[in-house]
Amino acid sequence: MFESAEIGHTIDKETYKDEVPALREALLDVQYELKEKGDFPVLILIHGLDGAGRGETMNLINEWLDPRLIDNVAFAEPNGDETERPWMWRYWRALPPKGRIGMYFGSYYSDALFPRVYGKSDSAAFDKQLFDILRFERMMTLDGALVLKFWFHLTKDRQKAKLKALESDPDTAWRVTTKDWKHYDRYDKIRKHGEHMLRLTNTAHAPWIVVEGDDANYRNLTVARVLLNALKSRLEGKARVEPSSDVPPILAPIDNKLILDTLTLDQKQDKDAYKEKLKKLQARLNRLTRDPRFAKRSLVLVFEGNDAAGKGGSIRRLTQALDVRQYRVIPIAAPNDEERAQPWLWRFWRQVPAHGGITIFDRSWYGRVLVERVEGFADEADWGRAYFEINDFEHQLHGNGAVVLKFWLAISKDEQLERFKAREETGFKRFKITDEDWRNRDKWDDYRLAVSDMIDRTSTSRVPWTLVEANNKYYARLKVLQTVCDAVEAALDGGN
Repeated sequence: MFESAEIGHTIDKETYKDEVPALREALLDVQYELKEKGDFPVLILIHGLDGAGRGETMNLINEWLDPRLIDNVAFAEPNGDETERPWMWRYWRALPPKGRIGMYFGSYYSDALFPRVYGKSDSAAFDKQLFDILRFERMMTLDGALVLKFWFHLTKDRQKAKLKALESDPDTAWRVTTKDWKHYDRYDKIRKHGEHMLRLTNTAHAPWIVVEGDDANYRNLTVARVLLNALKSRLEGKARVEPSSDVPPILAPIDNKLILDTLTLDQKQDKDAYKEKLKKLQARLNRLTRDPRFAKRSLVLVFEGNDAAGKGGSIRRLTQALDVRQYRVIPIAAPNDEERAQPWLWRFWRQVPAHGGITIFDRSWYGRVLVERVEGFADEADWGRAYFEINDFEHQLHGNGAVVLKFWLAISKDEQLERFKAREETGFKRFKITDEDWRNRDKWDDYRLAVSDMIDRTSTSRVPWTLVEANNKYYARLKVLQTVCDAVEAALDGGN
C-alpha cells in the first residue's frame, strides 16, 4: 500500500506558486459554505512517519483556511481520567460540531499502532482496537461526518536524511526528539503494522490517502486538493454515506404477546417490611461503593420506564445510600442545539464516569429507539442502526470495568391513569405531570411494541435489562436496590 508513495513525486516552485492563490481562495470559499450550512462536521486525521511533514501540513491548513473555524487537537499518551474510561472516550469528547473542521495530530490510530510496534499489545489486541475504530468511523459517517485520513510516508533512507537535516539546523533542531529516533529504529515494524492497520481500516466511507512526504510542494498541494474536492463534493450533496438499515420490519407476534406481557405487575410488598429491607439494602450499597476494590470499577445505571412508573423514587432511594461526591444524576430531555450539532451518542459519552464514579441516567440513549422512533423524530434507518451502536457503546463501558445496569419500570395502563390523576390533584406533585405525558399515553400500544423490541435487541449477556414490576412502588424500589447490590458485589468478587 505504501509503494506508490515512494516513487519520488515532485512539484517545482513555479507550478506551486502559480496554483496556491486560487487553491487558497477556493478552500476558504468551501470552508465558509460549510460553516453557513452547518450540515456536517469534517474530521481530518494526520498520521505518518516522523519527518514526513505532518506538523508543517497542519500549520499550512491553518494558514490557508480560517483558523477560527478549525479545532486543532494533538493527542499525547493517555493519562489521568483518560485511562479510567473506555479508550475511545477522549476522541468522542474532541469531536468537532457540524459546520466546523476538527484536525487531529495523532489519534486513536496512534493509540492502536505504537503499543503494537513496541510489543505492548499482541495481534489480537491490535485488531480489536482497529475494529473499535471501524465501528466508530462508521457511526460518524452515517451521522453525516466527512472523515479524511492522511498517512504521510517516507522511505527509510529519506526519513533518516530528513531527521538529520532538521537536526543539523539550529532553527529546526528542536523538532527532532529522542522519540523520533526511537521510531526510526523501528521503521520496519511501523511500516509492517502500519500497512496492516491501513488495509484493515481503509473503507469506502473513510478511506486512507497515502501521500509521499519527501517533497513539501507535492505534499501540500496533494492534501489541499483532496480537502477541497472532498468538501465541494459533500457540499454539493455527493459522496455522502447514506444510512441504510438491515433491521427487519418490526412485527407484533402472531399471538400479540410481547415480553412486557409476561410480567406480573401487581407484586406484594407491605410498607413496614419495606422500610426494614430498604435500610439494609441501602447500608449494603454504601459499603459496596466504599470498598477499596470499587476504585477500579465504575457504575452506570439507566432508568427507563412508563411515565409515572416511579423512576425518580427509585433513583432517590439509591442516592440516599451514596456519597454525594461520588455520583451524578443525569436527567435526559430533548437534545439542545449543542447536542444536535454532534453525533447522537456524543452527549452520553461525555457523562461516562471514571473509575470509582457512579452515573445515573434518568432516561438515556434509549430515547433513540423509543420516543424518537414512535414520534417520528428519527427515521427507520437511524433508529434501526441504533440497536447495534447502543450495544457497542455499552460493551465498551463494560470492557473498561463499568457495571452497567438497565432498568425498565413497568406499570399497567390503569395504574398509570390513577397516578396521573393523583399528580394533577396534589399541589407539590403537579410539576411531574405534563401535556406530553398525556400525549404519550395516547400512544401506549406503539410504545409497548417499541419497548419490547428494544429489550429483545439490546438485552445482551454482558448488559442485560432488568424488568421491574412497578405497580407496587415499594416492591419496585427494593428490586432495583437488590439488583444493584448483587451486581456490584459480583463485580468486586471478580465476576464479569
